[in-house]
Amino acid sequence: MFRRQVRCTIIFALLRKFRNSEVIKLIMDELIFLVENAPEGGYTARALGASIFTEADDLESLREQVRDAVHCHFDKGQAPRIIRLHFVREEVIAT
Repeated sequence: MFRRQVRCTIIFALLRKFRNSEVIKLIMDELIFLVENAPEGGYTARALGASIFTEADDLESLREQVRDAVHCHFDKGQAPRIIRLHFVREEVIAT
């Protein structure tokens, strides 16, 4: 939690000092995908901060699809170094 607060503080300091487009280039070292179970089976992955969406039947295929989608979306040399998958699962508990 502390590391995230420090990261946010640094980002806001950069936003004050530079124009937004310059900060986005600095921040795009990492791209986060929200991964969810698809209603019809398999998985979907949606990028935060970029218009990238993909789906696959299993996790290994999803990882390949995400890598491929990122490399197709960004120009050569502009893709983020780190791709993070954040798994989201919803559960309903009856009382």
